[in-house]
Amino acid sequence: NKDVEEMKVIIIAAGMGSRLNEMTKYLPKPLLEIAGGKTIIEREIDILREVGFEDIVIVRGYQKDKFTIPDIKYYDNDVYTENNILESLFYAEEAMGDGFICTYADSVFSKDIFQRVLDAPYDICIGVEPNWKSRYENRNEHPTDEAELVKIKAGKIVSIAKFCNPEAFDGEFIGVAKFTKKGAEILRRNYHRAIESKSCRFAEGQRFHDAVSIQKAYLTDMFQELIDRGYPIHAVMVNHGWVEIDTQQDYEYAQQLIRDGKI
Repeated sequence: NKDVEEMKVIIIAAGMGSRLNEMTKYLPKPLLEIAGGKTIIEREIDILREVGFEDIVIVRGYQKDKFTIPDIKYYDNDVYTENNILESLFYAEEAMGDGFICTYADSVFSKDIFQRVLDAPYDICIGVEPNWKSRYENRNEHPTDEAELVKIKAGKIVSIAKFCNPEAFDGEFIGVAKFTKKGAEILRRNYHRAIESKSCRFAEGQRFHDAVSIQKAYLTDMFQELIDRGYPIHAVMVNHGWVEIDTQQDYEYAQQLIRDGKI
């Protein structure tokens, strides 16, 4: 598949994962063992390779020297405490040119999810879980406030946000997005324009959607920026098959699903 051959994968792995407390004191969260002697990120890379992705890069930050997986290109975000996911992604900007899939390093995904996002015929699309509420019923350590929620109309995202009324939204962003060559160009152009036009890095009080500044922005803030400027972002619906690992509870749940062969 030509698409897979040319498209890179950018795994964002710079953050601290502080909610896991002792577990991540001496190890970045993606390097926690999840199943069969494999770490969270190693398992993700194995699954991406099964789909056919060869060219995988990692943006690392917290305890970056612990990331030593072979055949991977690394980009370093050394100021990871001062920025956030969007800026982390852009440390790997040179890897975006021919199109890319970006994904969070602290989640486990089934092969089917990556395949669906790859196969979707759109320049920009994101994975969305419509049945997200059932996951939060027993997930008391991670409030729905933290969920990245989307509103969908005719297959397109019309709104994406955190800290909002869950009743008004149709699904949760799962942390996997695809940009074709054209989509990547749109992303890069609008990101640089946002930085230049707002002088966000330097201006106090210059909000960027849900974030206090573009420097502190999540991917979701950038998606909203693109939507506001009229660029279509399509939803690729998935049905479970993934777990974001944010707390001890999530970690144990993910291990159980892997043991049960559900993911």
